Amino acid sequence: MASDMPKVLHPVAGLPMVNHVLNICQEAGAGERAVVVGNQAERVASSVMAYDNKCRVFEQTERKGTAHAVLSTSNAITDDLDDVIILFGDVPLITATTLQSARTALAEGSDIVVLGFETADPTGYGRLLVQDGELTAIREHKDASHEERKITLCNSGIMAFRAQHMLAILNEIGNDNAQGEYYLPDAVEVGRAKGLTVTAITVPEDETLGVNDRTQLSEVNEIWQQRRRKELMLSGVTMESPGTIILHHDTKIERDAVLEPYLVFGPNVTVSKGAVIKAFSHMEGATIGEGATIGPYARLRPGAVMEHGSKVGNFVEIKAAKIGAGAKVNHLSYIGDADVGAKANIGAGTITCNYDGYLKHKTIIGEGAFIGSNTSLIAPVTVGKDANTAAGSAVYKDIPDHDLAIERSEQANLSGKAKQLRERNAKRKADKK
Repeated sequence: MASDMPKVLHPVAGLPMVNHVLNICQEAGAGERAVVVGNQAERVASSVMAYDNKCRVFEQTERKGTAHAVLSTSNAITDDLDDVIILFGDVPLITATTLQSARTALAEGSDIVVLGFETADPTGYGRLLVQDGELTAIREHKDASHEERKITLCNSGIMAFRAQHMLAILNEIGNDNAQGEYYLPDAVEVGRAKGLTVTAITVPEDETLGVNDRTQLSEVNEIWQQRRRKELMLSGVTMESPGTIILHHDTKIERDAVLEPYLVFGPNVTVSKGAVIKAFSHMEGATIGEGATIGPYARLRPGAVMEHGSKVGNFVEIKAAKIGAGAKVNHLSYIGDADVGAKANIGAGTITCNYDGYLKHKTIIGEGAFIGSNTSLIAPVTVGKDANTAAGSAVYKDIPDHDLAIERSEQANLSGKAKQLRERNAKRKADKK
């Protein structure tokens, strides 16, 4: 990965790959989950425990192969388990449906199930050799015969075991190979020697994709995005140009919402039904109410709450602020640490001056208030219900309900002064040539 970060912590849609795998385990109904850590063990363990505090973590202190890694979890493989599925932290696209298919195969009589995939170019992959419905061997590419290399059913590395046989099988895997390591695929040969039933099931190739560099990480992320976009559209969300919309793993969007092109959803965004998100908007930590309109070119930062029918327009930034039902912040404004009442109207260029260099302060704008363009609201300050501010005002005192606040210096028109300034400046410019 050319990175200081452990590979499995690289994110797909904002969530570390290994946590995607844990999430799928939970979706598939896995009663217990264990993670084997090695490189930067404490860092990986901290991430997985923060995401799934019921997950058990085991450290492989010596790197002696995949079977050796699984054996490090032997304390977790107990007699009361039905089955065990071995997954990889850098293969985040596996689905709960696929895991359930592996469990079904075990329940129907298999003792070991290997997940395979069909591919147009099997070069470099281990081939699954199947005869009379049973998996007879996994043949590595370099060891395969000419005929075996024509086989397109390849080994994903993911395996499922009937728990009662698992430890006995793993303990018999040897390390008589050039690397001196204990390889999990050898479980097929050991299991067959014990008279156990070993089968293979075929799963979609994209579910088995592993990540070894940034290019593959990008490819996996795009597949995840495509899946999630499709799920949302099938649930009733309109996307005018799906490929331009970037979703986060926890993005929630209800039916009849409309998403225009070029949108970025950061962490913790909820969009209610009927909301419209216009093009080139960026959202994170935001709650968008039913029928609200966002953008174009809007930014919602953490703590932004858009209530029913509210609206923010182009080049508006909302942070830690509630915009009440039917309220409008149409353009070129910053509203932070504020509470904007229902049906209030915020004029262009309005700023809530919420930070004094040390502390944040709150602005409260009452229902139906009208904030004139280019108003600076110097917090803490309250604008009352149905109150107005005149354009260009710097408001630093509370405004009672129904009052109009004007704060600006008196305008003076100096006769002919503009002409004098133009002539003087033109002469200065000419003298420099």
